[in-house]
Amino acid sequence: MRSYFIRILSIAFFATIMVSCANRGTPSGGEKDVEPPVIEDEIPKNFSTNFKGDEIRIYFDEYVKIKDLRKQLIISPPMDTDPLIMPMSGASRYISIKIKDTLQANTTYAFNFGESIVDNNEDNPYPYYRYVFSTGDTIDSLSVRGYVEDALLDEPDTFVSVMLYEVDSTYTDSIVYKEKPRYITNTLDSVTTFSIDNIKAGTYKLIALKDKNGNYKFDQKDDKIGFKKGFITVPTDSVYPLTLFNEEVNFKAIKPKQDGASKIIFPYEGDYESMRIKVLGDTPEDYQTRIIKDPETDTLYYWYKPKFEIDTTFFIVSNKKYVDTFKHRFRKLDKDSLVMSVVSSRNLAFDKDFTIEGNIPLAKVDRSKINIIDKDSVTIDFEVEYDTIFNRYKLPIKKDEGQKYYIEMLPGTFMDFYGGINKDTLKLAALTKMKSEYGNIRVNLRNATLPLIVQLVDNNGKVLYERYAKDTPVVDFTDLEPKRYNLRVIFDSNGNGKYDTGNYLLGIQPERVSYAPKDKVDEVRASFDFVIDFTLLE
Repeated sequence: MRSYFIRILSIAFFATIMVSCANRGTPSGGEKDVEPPVIEDEIPKNFSTNFKGDEIRIYFDEYVKIKDLRKQLIISPPMDTDPLIMPMSGASRYISIKIKDTLQANTTYAFNFGESIVDNNEDNPYPYYRYVFSTGDTIDSLSVRGYVEDALLDEPDTFVSVMLYEVDSTYTDSIVYKEKPRYITNTLDSVTTFSIDNIKAGTYKLIALKDKNGNYKFDQKDDKIGFKKGFITVPTDSVYPLTLFNEEVNFKAIKPKQDGASKIIFPYEGDYESMRIKVLGDTPEDYQTRIIKDPETDTLYYWYKPKFEIDTTFFIVSNKKYVDTFKHRFRKLDKDSLVMSVVSSRNLAFDKDFTIEGNIPLAKVDRSKINIIDKDSVTIDFEVEYDTIFNRYKLPIKKDEGQKYYIEMLPGTFMDFYGGINKDTLKLAALTKMKSEYGNIRVNLRNATLPLIVQLVDNNGKVLYERYAKDTPVVDFTDLEPKRYNLRVIFDSNGNGKYDTGNYLLGIQPERVSYAPKDKVDEVRASFDFVIDFTLLE
């Protein structure tokens, strides 16, 4: 009996020792896999000639999957019917490409997968896999290389399509709007250079496109375009720069609609400044109109009085050579009441004015009902300026630093187009900071050919401050908010005081823009004066 208990205790002790040893550490899963998948076979082989089939398979040494295929895959020449590429989801030991399009004879095709092929466990990408085959006897082996810039931004967009159109008897400049290119590549997500490979000798039009719709066709409204002037001949050793820009959209009027008792909205595309709206037919006696621009959208508000007694009329919308006619049916809607709202910030910068706007076109302001005093109750003189385009009144005053201004506008200060007035007293306050809370920048433009437009912009290219250098190459920016700015110069070649973009069909490149090196532009700090020497290259 005793030996039985000793045997049981020995087994229990041994089991305890084994459990203790097993729990001393957590088993490691091994080193993290950082190796990309490896191709084991390709059927048919990469760079095959006389391709006749309709399916390609690429085999790997492990399970793979496909990520962001629509964004990464570039097929050159583009196919009218997209191939079916598997696996669409999940993982597989091979990738299948099933061709659904009719292939062109004696043509080299290239499938550029970018970094869309990744292993199933760690998403390690197979780097820039490219599968090439020819339907003819030879693989075309020539290339066109270059780089992409942006006309206004310091860095160009990512995933820019760079395309070659073959110049033959059927070529016209409008081909970029209608047809897919002969060859195509992509700058992907971190590279601004490009190389269009496996092309044949010939004459081509070279185009860059930030293709928003992914259809390889130029949409003027949505896409940026860049082009090489004239044609290029392949083979070539040249490196081609392409500058992307937004074209000014061709004007187009869109069907108007009733938006208030006596207000019609007229949407449009393009430039509105020469846009004209006229009634076709009879109008009521003493008919008057006012047109106001929406500050955010491409819309004009057409206000009119008195009301039409008819149900329907026609409007003619014109803009230079553009003319269109729209039938308009009037609707009975509620009448608008005048509402005034403040546009300017409570913290009033020294280069800004107190600004107020109305929701109905304004016709008159009674200065005697406006009173502006400072924090010491001293009455402040002011001017009154009316912006007819955006329906705003500005009240310029002489601003002192560290002040608080109180603005009071009594009932009846403003009268609108229909005789309505503001019925409530408007009481507002605006503050100015101390000059020491701002910074200043002086820009010395070296090697400058005037005139130049000098701008301080944010990282998205939005203009925050602008000066026009017409007579001197020295430009001062004063009372700047402390922050980091980017400095750029626009070469105003036609001297019209504004940036002019390019036009593809007219063969016009955008005006040149140059950014100062980032290490030349220090962060603006309060109560500091900075001097930047910006040398402009020829």
